[in-house]
Amino acid sequence: MREINSLALPDLYAVLSQTGLVRRVIELARDEDLAPPAGFSGPLAGLRGDITSMACPLDTRSRSALLMSRGPGVACGLAAAEEVLAVLAPECRFGTTKRDGAEMYPGEQIGEITGPIRQILTAERTLLNLVGRLSGVATRTRRFLEAMSGSLGATQAKLFDTRKTTPGLRMLEKYAVRCGGGYCHRIGLFDAVLIKDNHIAHLKPDELAGFVRSAAAAAASIAGGRLAFVEVEVDSLNQLEALLTLEPGVVDIILLDNMKPESLRQAVAIRNRLGRKPELEASGGVTLDTIAEIAETGVDRISVGSLTHGAVSLDVGLDIEP
Repeated sequence: MREINSLALPDLYAVLSQTGLVRRVIELARDEDLAPPAGFSGPLAGLRGDITSMACPLDTRSRSALLMSRGPGVACGLAAAEEVLAVLAPECRFGTTKRDGAEMYPGEQIGEITGPIRQILTAERTLLNLVGRLSGVATRTRRFLEAMSGSLGATQAKLFDTRKTTPGLRMLEKYAVRCGGGYCHRIGLFDAVLIKDNHIAHLKPDELAGFVRSAAAAAASIAGGRLAFVEVEVDSLNQLEALLTLEPGVVDIILLDNMKPESLRQAVAIRNRLGRKPELEASGGVTLDTIAEIAETGVDRISVGSLTHGAVSLDVGLDIEP
């Protein structure tokens, strides 16, 4: 995961797009608007395509449409515009006047589509939905970082996302978090280990270290040594102390779940006193009002599910040039 987080945004988008999941979600959006290619039955059977644009007597010359920001925020999703057009408007071309991750302002042009008017109109809503949604995630991430910078003391905590993403949009929403200045946690269940409270609910604190040692070794074998990290979630200082008895390298990160700032400070002090190396991550109920105080406790990481699940789409529009 450290490799993913060190990539420049264009390189990160390329890596995430190579999974094929971005193209699949765009194709699904196409089928939502234009009807699935096969197997469609019932009262809507036989209907297909952008009927409005097909019915209107539109000219066939190449036209331009300006992608505009209607409000302030952080631009995101422009990197996916070419894939949207490849699926929905293959004769159209997209040019950017703003880069992903840049602040945008009301009334500002952020991109331009050129091509046949019918294809532009067919692709319009999917493009606007995607750019609006991803810009909303990037903007919310940027605002959390700004709230962290309001901390009274120096902090080196990094802001991370979670798996609380919109089904089907994870690759793009994680890209949006990076565009906002945050970091990607694990991509899915396949690339890292996070032993959560439900995995260890049956254990007493003195059984925890042995359980984690065994699970970490098994996971390394399953993944062929390619795990991004091993992380364990705890909700008490007793569990933390048990994990800190493990030999170095077994656990990379300890997640401190829903702990108050005072408990977080105690956790940092315990870790530092014992001279152990696992990073400490605060998570659970983090808000714009509380993140600065959490950052001041000395934790290394703060993960916030609402970067994605609490984001509101930004208003972007497409204006056809006369």
